[in-house]
Amino acid sequence: MAGGRPRSFDSETALDRALELFWRQGYEGTGISDLTKAMGINNAPSLYNAFGNKEQLFRRALDRYADGPARYIREAFAEPTARATVEALLHGAADATTHPAHPRGCITVTGALACAPGAEAARDELTGRRAAGEVALRERLRQARSSGELPAGSDPEGLARYFSTIYQGIAVQAAGGATREQLHQIVDTAMAAWPQPTAS
Repeated sequence: MAGGRPRSFDSETALDRALELFWRQGYEGTGISDLTKAMGINNAPSLYNAFGNKEQLFRRALDRYADGPARYIREAFAEPTARATVEALLHGAADATTHPAHPRGCITVTGALACAPGAEAARDELTGRRAAGEVALRERLRQARSSGELPAGSDPEGLARYFSTIYQGIAVQAAGGATREQLHQIVDTAMAAWPQPTAS
């Protein structure tokens, strides 16, 4: 006979609901009572037993986001060229942040833009994840310069900062109501900044 009392909720479904709530309302705008109601959990102690505190649940929701709606990021870094990586990142963001099945925008950009004292940990978590993304992009662009895909005089650090800014701006614009078509146009305009080969 199996030991222990089975949980009365599906943890994967509950985590998806927590992700959507954090995504829609932000970290600070989401209370424990909101979470227990949306996740189908009876009370706060049950939530803590299953997922830890609110901050820990938020981190798990962010991981869920990375493996689900934002998996295009990982796929973009598998592209054969740096330019294809950047295009896949930006066009992927335009699609993901306007997907009708999810809240608009990107949780890692808009999830904790403004935090009162006590919510700094969530803000720092999001800041760290965005910074890690920029570092990964910078390294990809450095490789492109070393391989000759980018001109020798190009600036991987500046390019990574520029395209990361465009990426985050797409999320903000999407949350503000920009259409998917408008966002793809922004990407096409941004890609015009890609360094051209030096004339021999």
